[in-house]
Amino acid sequence: MHVSTITEEYIRDRLLRGLREGRKGLLSYRGISIITGTMPNAEGSAEVSIGDTKVVAGVKIDVAEPMRDTPEEGTLTTAAELLPMASESYDPGPPSPEAVEISRVIDRGIRAAGIVDTEKLFIEPEKVWGVYIDVYVLNYDGNLFDAGTLAATSALLTSRMPKYENGAVIREGDLGRLETKNIVTSCTFAKVSNNIILDPDGNEELFAGARLTVANDENYLRAMQKGISGSFTAKEIGSMVDITFERSKDLRKLVKNAAGE
Repeated sequence: MHVSTITEEYIRDRLLRGLREGRKGLLSYRGISIITGTMPNAEGSAEVSIGDTKVVAGVKIDVAEPMRDTPEEGTLTTAAELLPMASESYDPGPPSPEAVEISRVIDRGIRAAGIVDTEKLFIEPEKVWGVYIDVYVLNYDGNLFDAGTLAATSALLTSRMPKYENGAVIREGDLGRLETKNIVTSCTFAKVSNNIILDPDGNEELFAGARLTVANDENYLRAMQKGISGSFTAKEIGSMVDITFERSKDLRKLVKNAAGE
């Protein structure tokens, strides 16, 4: 994606003065919205917007074979797809390295926080429930990690749990919710001209020398992912972790409100 030198100089100059487009300060988010139940044929779904970035996550639950090393546990799979309509830089075809990274970062936070207890997804020998999370990028303007995590978590918290009766999957009628615990969110930071910023937009990501995504729940740091070739100091990382725990309070409130909790 091409951005003019004038735009780059403009952004760098504003960051040096602590200014950003459409928000206050270097460590604030753009506007965030979460809408659940947007995909009625999925067990659970959520559409998340952070500024002009928009993603949707859908959860499907079906009977699956267990993993060989965990024969009495269900499975959890997360995949991300960068739809060509979301950005001129996205191409159709197999998942790109960027899509693989996004899916792994989202998956890692969900697993580490134990949102879904896979031991409770056992049905009978050789049969377990498989939980499949699909994240689709509808429009790109930076920070897909946080948007994807919010969407996936919100979709899980609002998922219906099918029943398995007489060899058939029942998806209609009186169904309860998928049993979940915990809420995980993430905060993504970027270093642009030695400035640490939260929630980088598309232009800011283009000029970033380093990126760090920190996932946490209410009490624990759950996962971290470093991206781009630049580096952070230990002091900078410590500061970003502290900021994450503070900002995540508001993110969890958004998820709870969207999930009706």
